[in-house]
Amino acid sequence: MKAQRIAVLGAGPMGLAVAYQLARDGHQPVVFEADDRVGGMTAMFDFSGLSIERYYHFHCISDAAFLTMLNELQIAEKMHWVETRMGYWFQNRLQPWGNPIALLTFRGLGLVAKFRYGLHAFLSTKRRNWKPLDHVEATGWIKRWVGAEAYEVLWRRLFDYKFYDYTSNLSAAWIWSRIRRIGRSRYSLFREKLGYLEGGSATLLNAMRADIEAHGGVFHLKTAVSKVVIEAGQVKGVEHNGQFQAFDKVISTVPLPYVPRLMPDLPPEVLAKFKAVNNIAVVCVIVKLRRALSDNFWMNVNDPEMDIPGLVEYSNLRPLDQHIVYVPFYMPGEHPKFADPDQVFLDKVRRYFKKINPALSDEDFLDMRASRYRHAQPICDPGYLDKLPPVALPVRGLWVADTSYYYPEDRGISESIGFGRDMARKAVA
Repeated sequence: MKAQRIAVLGAGPMGLAVAYQLARDGHQPVVFEADDRVGGMTAMFDFSGLSIERYYHFHCISDAAFLTMLNELQIAEKMHWVETRMGYWFQNRLQPWGNPIALLTFRGLGLVAKFRYGLHAFLSTKRRNWKPLDHVEATGWIKRWVGAEAYEVLWRRLFDYKFYDYTSNLSAAWIWSRIRRIGRSRYSLFREKLGYLEGGSATLLNAMRADIEAHGGVFHLKTAVSKVVIEAGQVKGVEHNGQFQAFDKVISTVPLPYVPRLMPDLPPEVLAKFKAVNNIAVVCVIVKLRRALSDNFWMNVNDPEMDIPGLVEYSNLRPLDQHIVYVPFYMPGEHPKFADPDQVFLDKVRRYFKKINPALSDEDFLDMRASRYRHAQPICDPGYLDKLPPVALPVRGLWVADTSYYYPEDRGISESIGFGRDMARKAVA
């Protein structure tokens, strides 16, 4: 097979996976990334002396593509599995969560509601075929299974404080995939096991980048592509910094809302499909504490004074010298709250933490930061995948995808790796 020179737009996990596969197959990927580092939402930053992800990540025992990559890069020994706990903040108390005993002893929910909720969760983890749920609306699907009481206590605020006005038009298949992924992380009904990498995501990102470069790949960081050049139905290359570079093919992994600006010469009907894609934004606050907030990794939140669906105490998964907690504020990017200054979110988190754990004082808050990502997650309505343009666009040599395309699976490192590698193989077939 003749070696091809291929532009890869975006150096998140999917873009890296594309470049990795292309380079190993004897092609030359040239990766363009607007950020000053690889990783996208998995990228690390210096949190007052601690190198850590800007947004939380964890790994499940079912993450096959991710685990395969670790083996190929010979870093599998860096992977560690930990028994983790979940909690639920409800009615001003933190309750155990995430197993049958916790469900049975949960205060604030009737016995029938508990049974219906547990049955739905159990059957969701056993379901294999998601197609029947593809065109089903999620909240109605959940209410039919668990009833009004369990929906109100355990589900409504999770929807309302993540999807806002989009809550009533989400795909049941998309929501099912989240239930199933966490359920498959259990090695018994009562015990949950999640994983972390020594050194965090940087261990994987750096190894992937080094392997790509060792096989002839090239990286251009702090280099945003301004346009993909298309002529006579064929891709010719890309423009950046006022320059043109010719390529045999272009594979884009940047968020789909950027595509119309990057590729204005696509057919109008294709552009219209990209413009119709909606995304949830996130303001993610990361907190460094002197003492633990709780002993849970994940905590669901149902509190009228807190506009969050939950929080992640990351140091209860990955051992660190300090206690690290992530608090994601999800909302549509057009929501007025997304324009609030960082301090508004930092003040909220400080107040929430003191309510959850009254022993915390101001001196226990060692540092706080807020990161923003406008296109954090696609909003998948019923039949979502059918509404997207094909990955191989009706332009010769042009491929486009982001995390939307592995619907109904949730966005994740493993899914991005698996999809990216498959896309790379198909692009040069």
